[in-house]
Amino acid sequence: MNYLWGGMILLGVVYGAISGNLQEVTEAAISSAQEGVSLCITMVAVLAFWSGIMEIAQKIGLLKKMEQIMEPVISFLFPQVPKGHPARGHIATNMIANIFGLGSAATPAGLSAMEELKTLSDPEDRPAIASDAMCDFLIINISSLQLIPVNIIAYRSQYGSANPSAIVGPAIVATLISTVAAVLFIKIRRIFFGKRNIL
Repeated sequence: MNYLWGGMILLGVVYGAISGNLQEVTEAAISSAQEGVSLCITMVAVLAFWSGIMEIAQKIGLLKKMEQIMEPVISFLFPQVPKGHPARGHIATNMIANIFGLGSAATPAGLSAMEELKTLSDPEDRPAIASDAMCDFLIINISSLQLIPVNIIAYRSQYGSANPSAIVGPAIVATLISTVAAVLFIKIRRIFFGKRNIL
């Protein structure tokens, strides 16, 4: 990927020089760099705010209550993960963060969930083979239902959208469809292709 992007940039610079538009290429590079910095500042502020909200929710026990509410969902999606296992809490936290569109804030919980799920694998498989539960968690994580796509709203606001939150409805429909498709895939795979016992 690095070679691809590097090649595209180099090709653009060379073409700009040959066509006599090198000045425009330079101005576009400077403008894009400024825009990138501005976008990063906006996204850092949004991430800091919502990460703080998640931290407050955790401190007052709200996150724990939401995890308890999600227990039936976790049991349905990950029947091979025993009740009381630490992975369940991390999975629930990750899913809650994703539902609120906090992809970056969900990452630490997702990584912790993967580490805990790895402990359920056969010790001989741990270095190289992902368990069924790990694969299922990755599929659910990628398809993730989002009720409030915070990051996309921030992007739209940064680029001057007249109504940044107009994306909420379509985002809910799209992510709901992707999540249903992911769950169906997981269940169909288990029915027709079986599953490895990781316990």
